[in-house]
Amino acid sequence: MIDQEKVKQAVKLLLEGIGEDITREGLKDTPDRIARMYEEIYGGMEENAAQHLKKTFHVDDNEMVIEKDITFYSTCEHHLLPFYGKAHIAYIPDGKVVGLSKLARTVEVFAKRLQLQEQLTGQIADALMENLNPKGVLVMIEAEHMCMTMRGIKKPGSQTVTIVKRGEFLENTELTNQFFQMLR
Repeated sequence: MIDQEKVKQAVKLLLEGIGEDITREGLKDTPDRIARMYEEIYGGMEENAAQHLKKTFHVDDNEMVIEKDITFYSTCEHHLLPFYGKAHIAYIPDGKVVGLSKLARTVEVFAKRLQLQEQLTGQIADALMENLNPKGVLVMIEAEHMCMTMRGIKKPGSQTVTIVKRGEFLENTELTNQFFQMLR
């Protein structure tokens, strides 16, 4: 759980540290606003993806399921700056599927934490493997990182792409190729 008082104190110190007057009109409520915002944007710290993936439905066929263009927003744990983009998820059911919205909720659980994109991609794939027991999972994330665009190298529009494959996707290049064709 977010410690609101610690966040408020930290924001005050940060503002003072960069030379701001924390008593000026535009800033006096900022520590409180930031503390409340952190409850929202880091809400995944308290959530378990398994709760969203526990209700499944029986299926007779085991054809690939793809949910693409799942928008997410996360925060880089190295610079505390946002990164955002789209997640694409494919899985091969083994007799059961989960509601499509639950895939997006799984992305949200892990995105609402301090993150690395590489780690986020793997966490999503592993949660699906552990909770759905599918034959295979492929997760691809495309994101723009503000730590790349507004500081450092300053390359706006650059995209980082990460891919994690589990199960049948590791051995079957035809399945992987089918996934990429369906993303187009």
